Amino acid sequence: MKGNGVSDSSNPLRRVGALFDGARDWWEHAKSWQRYLVYLGAIVFALILPAPWIGSFMSPGSDWTTVLIYPIGTYILLAVGLNVVVGQAGLLDLGFVAFFAIGGYSVAYYGTHFGWNYWATVLFGILLAAVSGVILGAPTLRLRGDYLAIVTLGFGEIVRVTANNTDEIGGARGITNIPHPPSIPGVVEFRLLPAPYYYLILVAIVLVIVFSVRLQKSRVGRAWAAIREDEDAAELMGVPTFKFKLLAFAIGAMIGGLAGGIYAGKAVFIEPNTFPFILSATILAAVVLGGAGNLPGVILGAFVIAWLPERFREAEWLENALGENPAEYRILLFGAVLVLMMALRPEGLLPSRRRKAELHEGTGGMGAMGAEVAGPDTEVSTEAVK
Repeated sequence: MKGNGVSDSSNPLRRVGALFDGARDWWEHAKSWQRYLVYLGAIVFALILPAPWIGSFMSPGSDWTTVLIYPIGTYILLAVGLNVVVGQAGLLDLGFVAFFAIGGYSVAYYGTHFGWNYWATVLFGILLAAVSGVILGAPTLRLRGDYLAIVTLGFGEIVRVTANNTDEIGGARGITNIPHPPSIPGVVEFRLLPAPYYYLILVAIVLVIVFSVRLQKSRVGRAWAAIREDEDAAELMGVPTFKFKLLAFAIGAMIGGLAGGIYAGKAVFIEPNTFPFILSATILAAVVLGGAGNLPGVILGAFVIAWLPERFREAEWLENALGENPAEYRILLFGAVLVLMMALRPEGLLPSRRRKAELHEGTGGMGAMGAEVAGPDTEVSTEAVK
């Protein structure tokens, strides 16, 4: 690679990512039966994941099944939704938590005040989140890059502050006694046990992944890729960019609303501080860390972001090394690990080949909206230096 005089092969940090690249390349050329075997293995693994013997290692200090629901499952669902906006369409959204809040409050408000059926409140929350995405996107999607990020950040805070000051939806006290999903006699009973909620969120994740993959391979996905790489060129080629950007916002919002509805049904209590700005930033970090635009990478990034702080809470080797409770240092350690990961893999843990090429060429980066963005190996322009 030109520019910095250090090739990929001579950089020891980048060799660590060779395994991930090898797995990605194998997957791209894998035969159908091999892919179906991997899908089957992933489903079996997901079904047995709450097993206690796995939890004894993954989360010795907390209930593993509960951790799988929140934060891991919820983060994965949110990351897949944000990936539609950021990874596929290239729109930098810093207020994604607002749609999570809208979904949660819809289930809480209509379930407790009007006695609506849980599933009806979830569907209504998804619809309301999609409408909110359109309302937010219609006047703002003509902005690009940083300006769009600032507007979406403001939207997220407006939703939280509005919830905090609206007595009708509980104000700062929030809403309690949110109804659980109705039980299915003889099949599943949703009450206090976490296992049914884990399988519920697992089904939601699978459905959202299938939907997202179908979109990515469709005309819509190709239009999003064109907008992400160069919006001006896409518009000149006849792509209705505004319509497709609005669609990305609405679909991402729907997935965020779904995650909020499932979370509220499990938590039975929500309040405005459940939806802080830092949650938007955390989900964005998961998307970037995993490899924006690549679903397996995004899922892996969300898992790592959600799981590491819980793992550091009760690590015996860490307690021996520090001589005190590691829980006090877990966020510090979590941040150090994230820095190390981004040093190892600046394009993300599992970037798609196309996104990796875009980032290395310095075009079509996240939130660039077609503008040029410096990539990891982009040479500094002599003219720019002058």
